[in-house]
Amino acid sequence: MASGIFAILDDIAALMDDVAVAAKVATKKTAGILGDDLAVNAEKATGFLSSREIPVLWAITKGSFVNKLIIVPVALLLNAYLPLAVTIILVLGGFYLAYEGVEKIVEYLFHRPKHIDKPAVEAVENDEVAEKAKIKSAITTDFILSVEIVIIALATAVDKSLTIQILTVSVVAILATVGVYGIVALIVRMDDAGYQLIKRSNEKGFLNTVGLGLVKALPIIIKMLSVVGTIALVLVSGGIFSHNIPFLHGLFPAIPTMVTDFGLGLIAGLLTVGVILLIKKVIPSKKAK
Repeated sequence: MASGIFAILDDIAALMDDVAVAAKVATKKTAGILGDDLAVNAEKATGFLSSREIPVLWAITKGSFVNKLIIVPVALLLNAYLPLAVTIILVLGGFYLAYEGVEKIVEYLFHRPKHIDKPAVEAVENDEVAEKAKIKSAITTDFILSVEIVIIALATAVDKSLTIQILTVSVVAILATVGVYGIVALIVRMDDAGYQLIKRSNEKGFLNTVGLGLVKALPIIIKMLSVVGTIALVLVSGGIFSHNIPFLHGLFPAIPTMVTDFGLGLIAGLLTVGVILLIKKVIPSKKAK
């Protein structure tokens, strides 16, 4: 009897070890998408009154969990009965990620709005409609990024048993949601923590310096996350193409993989941006006729 229990525990330990290894690999491969998810949600959760930041973030987090509850079983079913669909979704998602990354680069280089100073009061949104719109936008973006996270995680465990696939994808999905939104919560509260330190220090001394540093660091961190996330999007998309399109796999063996992936992502993004712009120009002209 005791030996049977120990055998079961040994099997569970071995299973968890396999899941841990697969989840570690999947987390590394999805790091770029997680970085962009972090940047997007940190930006969307700021700009509200201090009392609304956490409720807004909690609403987005709940939406993210619902997204993954929908995506995980669908991805597992497709992988079991129509594996080609998983690859197609992955490649289409790669084009979306490339478009997102390159569109941000193009926007920054050619369509930057002129800086106009606005009163500080106008910078804070206290409008229920604007709040709901931001939450909806964040959840929609999260859904698309979650599809890619789940599919990439599943791809790392595709040669494993169904149990390991289910556990790996579930672990990555939970870690992605808790990790991203936990860090976002810390980021968006940085300025409030800074203001509290300034208040307690009576605007002098070491605590005051730390508080000022936290307040000034928030917009810098969000901008840095945005830049890193944009580069990561292009890299991740290029990696998806090079690993899932046989013609592109090992196409330039003499060039470092990261450079190749970035180039593929950049080309795919430019093509997608061009197609989207063309469609936007053609559709209005048809309506005009």
